Amino acid sequence: MTKQILVTGGCGFIGSNFIRYILEKYSAYKIINLDELTYAGNLANLKGVDHLPNYQFIKGDIGDKELVERLFKEYKIDVVVHFAAESHVDRSILGPEAFIKTNILGTFNLLEMARKLWLENLLENPPLFLHISTDEVYGTLGIGDPPFTEKDAYAPNSPYAATKAASDYLVRAYHQTYGLPTIITNCSNNYGPYQFPEKLIPLVIYRAYKGKTIPVYGEGCNIRDWLYVKDHCCALDLVLHRGRPGENYNIGAENEWRNIDIVYLICDLLDKKYPSKVHGIESFRELITFVKDRPGHDFRYAMDATKIKTELGWKPEYTFEKGIEETIDWYLNHMDWVENIISGDYQKFFERYYGMTL
Repeated sequence: MTKQILVTGGCGFIGSNFIRYILEKYSAYKIINLDELTYAGNLANLKGVDHLPNYQFIKGDIGDKELVERLFKEYKIDVVVHFAAESHVDRSILGPEAFIKTNILGTFNLLEMARKLWLENLLENPPLFLHISTDEVYGTLGIGDPPFTEKDAYAPNSPYAATKAASDYLVRAYHQTYGLPTIITNCSNNYGPYQFPEKLIPLVIYRAYKGKTIPVYGEGCNIRDWLYVKDHCCALDLVLHRGRPGENYNIGAENEWRNIDIVYLICDLLDKKYPSKVHGIESFRELITFVKDRPGHDFRYAMDATKIKTELGWKPEYTFEKGIEETIDWYLNHMDWVENIISGDYQKFFERYYGMTL
């Protein structure tokens, strides 16, 4: 069976890893990658697969109704995998309007097009709208609280999380009201190759490599559940092929770390792989600098992935130690990729938010 898959935001971190995964595994599938190429979207993320005959890149906005309709009709789209989103909490605090436009209105536009063209026409394959969301919609946990399950109520605490929660509700409503076949996945913090260096792990690697101070919010005690992006792609593959429309699936590795312990681990691994003495220091830990905590900073996220494990047979293949070492090696071998995507605009954002130059 072939599938005509519209991937939104496919030049971003998770989207590009997903496209690579699908193209490698399913040669009969056609991928249409719609990405506006905002600051975190990068064509270089798909270098090496961009020439394949079953891959097509389209530059554009998911909010462009005429473009989205043309793509649905021209390529006979029967699957949407919706990654496209403004996704950085700090940016949402500084400027939430873009998050409302992309995360809510953009999702609405895609849903409307799917409703209009899927429910009124006979398709060769059963259609599916797979919406990729986040654990942040659930809010925050205390130390002794059980991990989030799919039955927990949403309680978003940042403009980013609120817009993702709103998009989740829209997706659910289109299934409940119109019968549109939708699935929502909520994942924990991803890490791995091609992640934009504003996120914690690539930021620490890059700044340590450059011998610059490493900013850590508050005392670094906030806790996250870390999921290697390749494990996430495997989970999405299972959801795409075996997930039940109308369902939500939490995707998490049950791998909780304090932020400061992540930073220590990266510094210690870099001490072995890349000599800190080149910067006149004994250890990269010397670069750690604690900065003012983020407003409304959620203390802890943790995901209960029992449902996807039980129903679909998924489990993470990577230990955190293996995944983080592969990630560090990738960045050390692709520092030119990092340098090429750090624009003047990003440098201004970083200086404004952290009070230091990139």
